[in-house]
Amino acid sequence: MFENRIFYPHMRRNSYFCFMNAMPLVIAAIAIFALAYRFYFSFIAAKVLMIDDSRITPSGRLYDGQNYYPMGKWVLFGHHFAAIAGAGPLVGPVLACQFGYFPGFVWMVVGAVMAGSVHDLVIFTASIRHDGKSLAEIVKAETGKLTSSITTLMATFIIIVIAMAGLGLVVVNALAESSWGTFTIASTIPIALFMGVWMFKFRKGRVAEATIMGVVLLSAAVIFGKFIPTSPIASWFDFDAKTLTLLLAGYGFFASVLPVWLLLSPRDYLSSIMKLGVIAMLAVGIVIVAPTLKMPAFTSFIGGGGPIIPGTLFPYLFITIACGAISGFHALIGSGTTPKMIMKESHIKPIAVGSMLAEGLVSIMALIAAASLHPLDYFQINVPVDKFAAVLPQLQAMGFTTTELPKLAAEVGENIAGRTGGAVSLAVGMAQIFSSIPGLDKLMSYWYHFAIMFEALFILTTIDAGTRVARFILQEIFGKAYKPFSRTDWLPGNLICSGIVVFIWGYFIYTGSVSTIWPMFGSANQLLATIALAVGTTWIINRGKAKYAWVTIIPFLFVGITTMTAGIMNITGIYIPQIAVPQHHLRGIINLVMTLVIMSSVVIIVWDALPIWIRGIKKEMVK
Repeated sequence: MFENRIFYPHMRRNSYFCFMNAMPLVIAAIAIFALAYRFYFSFIAAKVLMIDDSRITPSGRLYDGQNYYPMGKWVLFGHHFAAIAGAGPLVGPVLACQFGYFPGFVWMVVGAVMAGSVHDLVIFTASIRHDGKSLAEIVKAETGKLTSSITTLMATFIIIVIAMAGLGLVVVNALAESSWGTFTIASTIPIALFMGVWMFKFRKGRVAEATIMGVVLLSAAVIFGKFIPTSPIASWFDFDAKTLTLLLAGYGFFASVLPVWLLLSPRDYLSSIMKLGVIAMLAVGIVIVAPTLKMPAFTSFIGGGGPIIPGTLFPYLFITIACGAISGFHALIGSGTTPKMIMKESHIKPIAVGSMLAEGLVSIMALIAAASLHPLDYFQINVPVDKFAAVLPQLQAMGFTTTELPKLAAEVGENIAGRTGGAVSLAVGMAQIFSSIPGLDKLMSYWYHFAIMFEALFILTTIDAGTRVARFILQEIFGKAYKPFSRTDWLPGNLICSGIVVFIWGYFIYTGSVSTIWPMFGSANQLLATIALAVGTTWIINRGKAKYAWVTIIPFLFVGITTMTAGIMNITGIYIPQIAVPQHHLRGIINLVMTLVIMSSVVIIVWDALPIWIRGIKKEMVK
């Protein structure tokens, strides 16, 4: 299990650090997740949520052919997993590797079970019981407080816009000036449209046929993408970051406007096949190759001062990893698109819990891929070129002196130094593992671009579903002033609200950077999870199940305390200093205001919910 015993100067005298084989981590995570799914979540589904197939789901009672549309379990699983599993489970763990691999691994295993899956399962069920309504509508129904409903609407809209910006920025950084990757990603759109028409119109119900054709076409797009950079049409797919941002916004707009069966569901389904297939391949690759984790279990950056994450292990580990353990964004999907399409309540557990645990496994694989790089290479990829020279002496003093970056860059066929955001370092780590499998050592460039496409697929499926959910929320807000907006099938409202949403998150990507967007995304995302757990607790207590409310109260307290602390540290350590710098003045004000609004929303919602909790618990104690 252990090998290559070395000494790191930053550790206490005479201490040693052992490089660790990655395989035991993968086996342990899979075993824990399987046991939790079988026992813990069966208990919650049966005893706490009272899952019952005799109830008619919203897709049956409110069918409209546009948003309320019944989907088979596995197609809907594909949509839900693809929608929730954006860049977060890939990028967050990679960035958090700055602290070493062990803290992130522990949090992703514990958090995915005790926090993330519970959060997703409870909110998803609550939305289904409320006709597929949004989180804000659930708050209004459960607390009876208009203030809570309005603040939830405001908070969720702000958070989803930040999420789209944070996730979109990662794909823009990964695909900028990469015609191979851009061609492959662009190809998924016509492939998805073809699959949608095939599955739902031309050969209705023939999912297997559409699946086979979609996978074949997508594989061909990856393989033939290699020839795009040297072809006459290379300029068609070679864009800078600004142009890619505009194209991404255009895609988000059309994905929000078109019917779910035409683009959203088939593309998400296709993406999920690719995502889960790649993760399975990566797991097998890790077992075969047994890569050594070259990153230490802990680095001296746990006390702060790291060049990637601007803070200490607590609380920044938790807001950086975000989606790999728990994500408030999931509450938007779980009370947005998916509950409007579920056919039976027995599908709730495999879709909600199965997707979250799969995302947790994705995050662990991403962590392993990043930690398998030489630490110096990891930091050189994730730190801007103009800043790397300043931190190099510190890294060398920590014992990080070995580098293979020139060799890796030559093998993947691209310059990879200073490609911040986590996506490129993850792709290099994955490609290195795949190319270490016997017989595949000459395919490093294919594996790298395949990994980039894999990451971009993750992100774009969140962009399309997230934009649609944000459109629902904005229509709900505007509907309070002008009733037709509240109808999700009203075309003018659809077009106007979709346009506003993509303009806002597109602006953030166009003007932002990872260092300014990601901390705000991480804290905002976790604050929304805190809100959702408070709402879930209220829903459970209102159903007369106060004795089981601990399943949501425990993660609520931990995530709430952690994230409110991070919010305060972001305000004092990042946003206020930004305001003092002329070129970042406006961005600092926007970040500060948004964070304060979301933190205030948490306080208001918890304040309104507390009397309900106290009454419910007292009532339970009297029994």
